[in-house]
Amino acid sequence: MQIPKYITFDCYGTLIDFQINKVTVEILGDRINTNELKRFLVVFRDARYYECFAPYQRYSDLIRTSFKKAMDICGLRYKNQDGDKLVAAIPTWGPFPDTKPVLDNLGKCCKLVIISNAEDEMIDQNIRNMDVQFYDVITAEQAQAYKPTPPIFYYALRRLGCNKEEILHVAQGFNYDIMPGHALGWERVWINRHKRPGNQDDYGPYIELNDLTGLPVLLGI
Repeated sequence: MQIPKYITFDCYGTLIDFQINKVTVEILGDRINTNELKRFLVVFRDARYYECFAPYQRYSDLIRTSFKKAMDICGLRYKNQDGDKLVAAIPTWGPFPDTKPVLDNLGKCCKLVIISNAEDEMIDQNIRNMDVQFYDVITAEQAQAYKPTPPIFYYALRRLGCNKEEILHVAQGFNYDIMPGHALGWERVWINRHKRPGNQDDYGPYIELNDLTGLPVLLGI
């Protein structure tokens, strides 16, 4: 594969260990039993996804709104401090072990960019946690739109002043990144850390890797 001018990365779940389920379980505590917990995590995951198609709200508010909706659906009483605790935890999360060494290597040959469903203030600390030099960090707050909707991808192209052929997009979110990237014609690498089933028939071709360590090999770096 030819070395691209830009490598764009999803942040949470791709570079940063997105521990939302772990923190959610801690917040709920004994308010929910083990049998109901699995369903709740799925409902909360889906609520976050569908909120991305609603009128724009800051990511911290999206998390709070989704958390409350999931708790309402599952018959739990939402407290404002529940959402506050979850939002406060996000900036504390750090990178996967492969993030810094791989990105430091790739940064010698490519411009590294983040495209994230985040707000600027929140992701700033996650960037510091990574200790990686990025060319740019593009957020949903800047674009006023979330992945998987097209506007944030178009915003990224305008901001970078490039066309899609100059970008390799790397992400673990299949619904958020790989699927819309197919529709937009972006070249993509799926970081399938959790070994989930993909769909090359409908959303390929994309390259699938288990983690970031395969990226330099893929690019011959």
